[in-house]
Amino acid sequence: MSLVEEVFRADAYARSCDATIVCADGETLELDRTVFYPMGGGQPGDIGHLTLPDGRVLDVVDTRKGDSPDRILHVLSGPAPPDVVGQPVTARIDWERRYRLMRVHTCLHLLCSVIPEEVTGGSIREDATGRLDFNIPDPRLDRELLTDALNRLVATDRPVTPRWITDDELAAQPELIRTMSVKPPSGTGRVRLLEIAGIDLQPCGGTHVASTGEIGTVRVTKIEKKGRQNRRVVISLE
Repeated sequence: MSLVEEVFRADAYARSCDATIVCADGETLELDRTVFYPMGGGQPGDIGHLTLPDGRVLDVVDTRKGDSPDRILHVLSGPAPPDVVGQPVTARIDWERRYRLMRVHTCLHLLCSVIPEEVTGGSIREDATGRLDFNIPDPRLDRELLTDALNRLVATDRPVTPRWITDDELAAQPELIRTMSVKPPSGTGRVRLLEIAGIDLQPCGGTHVASTGEIGTVRVTKIEKKGRQNRRVVISLE
């Protein structure tokens, strides 16, 4: 269990929070609680800023996981001031950027549901695009059919909700794990699932919108062959 209060985990729509700086090391800061999502699962880390009581603003240009689960590193645009440890701050993310990432991330879950094959990789980009790689031996994917299928699912406006299961429950349901290259974190006693009602259920620690309708119109822009049994599907929000 992380010693940092992960506000983003409880509420993906939280844009800011009050926190205290607990560590400074070069160009990184650590807080006791944060709304900043650290890079992981193909989703980029959040950017934004931290405001000190005296009005100084520290720009956060990336957020990454530390070398242990209880560390989240806020990467600054320059060295941290020497007097900041112990000071309160207001942490605020770049919300428009985060919301785009949330929409794309949720749409990739829909893509998993319309292509029921093992996932070999994936990523989400700031420009409202994302991709998943699938273990498919033959090029039987159609760009227009996939686009239509995704937009039909978006239009159903299904609720998107996280829930937790134990490590043992996940071990008893291996079919929930779609990714071949990355396994969900375990060992802490529980695993976070992301459920799109009646459409998709799989482990995921990222941030997502609350309903599929928030994704908006989506388009499959490219299908590429990336190996003998690997097909890359690229999506873009419109």
